[in-house]
Amino acid sequence: AKTAYTLSKQGDDYSGGLCYYFKEAFEALGGTVVSAEFPEGTSDFTSYVIAAKNAGADVFFSPVSTEAAALIVDNAAAQGLGMPIMAGDTWDSNVITGAAQGKDNVHVYVTTFYQEGGNAEFDAAFKEWINSDSVNLENNGGNDMIAAVSVMGYDAYFVALEALKNAGSTDPAAVNEALWDTTYTGVSGDIAFEPTNGDAIRDVAYVKVANTETGAWDFVAVQTVE
Repeated sequence: AKTAYTLSKQGDDYSGGLCYYFKEAFEALGGTVVSAEFPEGTSDFTSYVIAAKNAGADVFFSPVSTEAAALIVDNAAAQGLGMPIMAGDTWDSNVITGAAQGKDNVHVYVTTFYQEGGNAEFDAAFKEWINSDSVNLENNGGNDMIAAVSVMGYDAYFVALEALKNAGSTDPAAVNEALWDTTYTGVSGDIAFEPTNGDAIRDVAYVKVANTETGAWDFVAVQTVE
């Protein structure tokens, strides 16, 4: 890929930040990036799909919300986007695989932090819990697909519990202080925090592609950084 098209939402720090760092990295490798933003309330992304095609882009990067993502997938299929669509962990959802299912001309890739099948014991228990209650099933989008955000939410609960243990107190200030040095091996991997700003230390991502036939995520590769 020599040219990338990035699309973020105006005023959204998450998608804007990821597009900023994507652009920085892509250009450092010698590529060209065409950037665009869409305003709140946008429901038709046809003009952005056409703009990406007209720019001669090879990839379309848009790490936005699932609501916007599903519409982007629909418009990309209708307009024959003709290039891979890439996003981060917000797109790791059965909303996206559902939007892509049946659309053979759409190829959606995500980088995320868990691949279903990575922990068989957790997967089986989680699916049993989802299927045990109609509300759980509805809240999970109508099926028992396991998204990385669900796994990381599970891990976050136990990280917080470890911080409480390490603090030896329920005082918020004490727990916050203990959290900085708290480590935990969870379903999604080893969890620790960067000592200067508190960011999670992560050096591994899972690349997945939406299977347009089965409506599931297919594993592509593990990507590591130094």
